This record gives sequence, C-alpha cells and structure tokens, in this order.
Amino acid sequence: MNRKDETFAFDSNLDWEPAGEGIRRKVLTYDAGVMMVRVAFEAGAVGALHSHSHIQCSLVEEGVFDITIAGRTERLRRGDSFLVPSNAVHGAVAVEAGILVDVFTPMREDFVGGPPA
Repeated sequence: MNRKDETFAFDSNLDWEPAGEGIRRKVLTYDAGVMMVRVAFEAGAVGALHSHSHIQCSLVEEGVFDITIAGRTERLRRGDSFLVPSNAVHGAVAVEAGILVDVFTPMREDFVGGPPA
C-alpha cells in the first residue's frame, strides 16, 4: 500500500516486512524528501555493512547495538543516536534484541517498491 504524503501513520495499521535474517521493518511516514522506518532486530541479528546515497540518522528505541560507520564502531543503547553520511559504509549488530528508528533523506524508494538506491 502506497502511503506517500499521508500525514499520519498508525502503528497498528502497519505491517512488518522482512528485512534480513532476524530483522524486520515498518515503513512509517514519508514523502519524496524524507522517510521514517522502524527496524526490529532479534538478538545477534546483523545489518550487514552497506552504503547508499541517502543521509541517514537513527535512534536506538530499544536494545543495545554495535554500530559501525566508516570503520568506527560504537556501542549504542536506548536513547543514543547516530548519523550516517551519504555513501558511508555502515552496519549494525544487535547485541541485545532491539529497535532502531531510521530517518532517510531523500526517501528510500527501494523500501516501497521503487527503483533501488
């Protein structure tokens, strides 16, 4: 379902989508310029190192993660956040089960069936 430009997104109406082994995501609100996504990780799940043209900022909503950005790794906990510059290689390891809230600019067309980033 395309929710682009919708003003409100109600969590109870949104489905989780698979996003890798032990990882699932919900695309929340978005328009052409920005997108918010909730990503849930099982303990030990790995968001493999990757890069994309989007700028990304993320909040640890729950859990503990080892986050690597451009070769630097830090352990982050609930309330901590991070910024991924455009094209920086980055990834995440869930030390404990948890949730990240990711914001991308511009929006990730590949997350809603558009062309890959």
